[in-house]
Amino acid sequence: MDTPTLAPHESMELHEALNFKTLCLAKSKLMQGLVFDQELKALMQKDVIQSTQQIAELQAIYARAPFQAPVPNSPTPITH
Repeated sequence: MDTPTLAPHESMELHEALNFKTLCLAKSKLMQGLVFDQELKALMQKDVIQSTQQIAELQAIYARAPFQAPVPNSPTPITH
């Protein structure tokens, strides 16, 4: 049985969403060091956790893309 794959335009849209989510994750992580309000810092940490989970979900879908680039098993160093 063939596994379903994404259409080329779906692959591109997914790639764009994955790039955007990765950028948002990096920004949230970097901005936490500049925030002094603990409530805002906690909200940003929650965003980091959720974004990491969402990126993992998008990577699982991206693995089915027909014109895919290799998906790393771990995030790039900018998100650490």
